[in-house]
Amino acid sequence: MIELRHLRHFVAVAETCHFGRAAEQVHIAQPALSQSIRQLESHLGAALFVRTTRSVNLTPAGDFLLGEARRALDIVDQSVRGVQQISAGQLGLVRIAFTGTAAFNILPRMARIIRAEHPDVALDIHADLLTPAQLEGLTTRQLDLGVLRPGVATEGIETRTIAVERLVLALPIEHRLVNEPVISMSDLRTENMVRYADSHSAVNEAVTRSCRASGFEPLSDHSGPGTSVILGLVSGGLGVALVPESVRSVELAGVVFREVQDSATTTLSLAWNSENAGPLVHQVIRTLDAEGFFNSRFPHPRPTEVTA
Repeated sequence: MIELRHLRHFVAVAETCHFGRAAEQVHIAQPALSQSIRQLESHLGAALFVRTTRSVNLTPAGDFLLGEARRALDIVDQSVRGVQQISAGQLGLVRIAFTGTAAFNILPRMARIIRAEHPDVALDIHADLLTPAQLEGLTTRQLDLGVLRPGVATEGIETRTIAVERLVLALPIEHRLVNEPVISMSDLRTENMVRYADSHSAVNEAVTRSCRASGFEPLSDHSGPGTSVILGLVSGGLGVALVPESVRSVELAGVVFREVQDSATTTLSLAWNSENAGPLVHQVIRTLDAEGFFNSRFPHPRPTEVTA
């Protein structure tokens, strides 16, 4: 059976044309090297070298084998390096999902950090994926990381807080509240609120709790599958929407954002499945942590918090 050591020994002799120097190069005794070459020639049924007292030269068969052996050893060496890099969390693909507009304000910073520290890591981005869908993807191993708004604890899913955001009000530009100096939750008692279509949306839950804290149930005739659709419905005059503060990064004609003095907050977190996260995922998390990516401070004076 031909082994990798046979090929390495052969290449060393072929490149040096000297058994003594080749033996030093591969760190074995010269008699052992000579025996290894004889074994290789026996396996192949062909002479690889023409040996004289003064020189060692390749035969035509040996010349052909040299190119093939170099390619084979290069593939093996690259494979070994790849396995080592993957094991060390330095190489591979990370599948990351982002909820709502997190792709606008979180993705750029996250991508810059990962690219700078892990240039050989590729990112597979899934944008505008709501929290329930992300949790399912993490559980079924279709995703590696999720930037989401945690709600009910899910077995095996761990999270780190990225930011805590206040809910802000998205209004049609001609709405009566646009020019009000101060807006409170009680001002929204009779407003039709555009909400996320997914009944398990963490933002929907935060909106409901915020309304109840002010003594009323939210009214809602319209919903959308994602933030862009919700803002489109608001722009069209079909209602108002309470959305996370980061939504302000999306500019849409006909929509005005206003703060609500007693609105709730919602948490944005990085999530992963602790039961199947590999070395690369953990390395990326450590890198993000070292670069100060995680920050649970409030961007404004802290309002009464509603768990999202």
